Amino acid sequence: MKEILIIGAGRSATTLIDYLLERCGQFDWRVTICDMNLDLANSKTGGSDFAKAEALNINDAAKRSALISKSDVVVSMLPPFMHTKLVEDCIRYKTPMVNASYVSEEMQSYQDEVSKAGILFLCEMGLDPGIDHMSAMELMDQIRGEGGKIKGFKSYTGGLVAPESDDNPWHYKFSWSPRNVVVAGQGTAQFVEDGHYRFIPYHRIFTRARPIFVPGMGEWESYANRDSLSYRDKYGLHDVETLYRGTIRHRGFCKAWNVLVQLGMTDSHFSIPDDKHFTYRDLLESFCNSGPEPLRKRIAHMTDSPIDDHIIDQIEWLGLLDEVPIDPAFKSPADVLEDILLKKWKLRAEDKDMIIMQHEIDYTRDNKAYQLKSTLLEIGEDNVNTAMSRLVGLPMAVYVKHLLTEGTSLQGIHVPVVRDIYQPVLKELATLGVTFSDVTEEK
Repeated sequence: MKEILIIGAGRSATTLIDYLLERCGQFDWRVTICDMNLDLANSKTGGSDFAKAEALNINDAAKRSALISKSDVVVSMLPPFMHTKLVEDCIRYKTPMVNASYVSEEMQSYQDEVSKAGILFLCEMGLDPGIDHMSAMELMDQIRGEGGKIKGFKSYTGGLVAPESDDNPWHYKFSWSPRNVVVAGQGTAQFVEDGHYRFIPYHRIFTRARPIFVPGMGEWESYANRDSLSYRDKYGLHDVETLYRGTIRHRGFCKAWNVLVQLGMTDSHFSIPDDKHFTYRDLLESFCNSGPEPLRKRIAHMTDSPIDDHIIDQIEWLGLLDEVPIDPAFKSPADVLEDILLKKWKLRAEDKDMIIMQHEIDYTRDNKAYQLKSTLLEIGEDNVNTAMSRLVGLPMAVYVKHLLTEGTSLQGIHVPVVRDIYQPVLKELATLGVTFSDVTEEK
């Protein structure tokens, strides 16, 4: 009997847990689901005889250690900064770990210890990062294997609202971490374009949105991700002329979001007054120039927007001009904005989310130039069985099955860019309906 330990039972864990529980009887597995919220963990067991729930505070070293010591694999669905809480226990008990988060510097520092323990820590095994790595590497390995030379690589992903559930002026609802949406773009975006380095600081990120055409879905836009340059090492793309990764949004989103950035509403680095009478309107007013003109007009002037612009309507729709007292628990403008958006951009029970991922690979072969466009489109079922949960959870679940049934010779900290990982996972994902549509055109 194999023991699977899942730590974290949030929304993104739903599909992962369901997949594993459905196969417990076939493979003689047992699954332990841990969360600080025991009721939440219990709700994810689905009444299965193969599952049990445990309340776990990740800082409870004794209980954490006891659970990991009895496990054959750990799947961490914790926030990225918490994964390292598990590392030393996994090394001590030689227990492999899988998660969906980027490899942090702190995690990378354990590379030698993990390798010496003879185990695998597989990171970046969700959607983005995860499916993006695997699908891109499969395509590029195929192109290289056929004698092609890759000249440019662009990749875009967006967690979006499905068209049938798009009913607000922002054309957006949350299907993943609200905080990450609020602080998205902070830092300087770095990429290569036409052989030149390009750097875009935060205050200009959302002014530099670029169009992207998605077959069957029409025109969208994207803004540059923070660090595309690190993918030169991951993907072996040191000599490409263009290397760009971006986040997909509905057309017009970036221009409107830029108004919130310019006003200061995404700032998480200073504290607002601890005053029970301080309102949303007061906060917005505090960012604007003083004067006799109405607040709406001053916002428009500050952000170079026409007074009757749709963007100002979007800001007003959020309720930021309302005399609603700010909860003292919220310490920064970003906290306030996140709270507002959680209410305004919430997926209702019947709402569906949508994932779009698209790779554009320019390459040459036999003295001819080509572009391969590979597109993934996934729409969720409702606000629990989301496309986001499915595409974050399935890659991890499929690899856990592969690890427990086939084993691996890989040791140390890895991401899924090697054939031994991506090939079996993509093959099974295809049987589960997770497929890309590929179109190649000669340029």
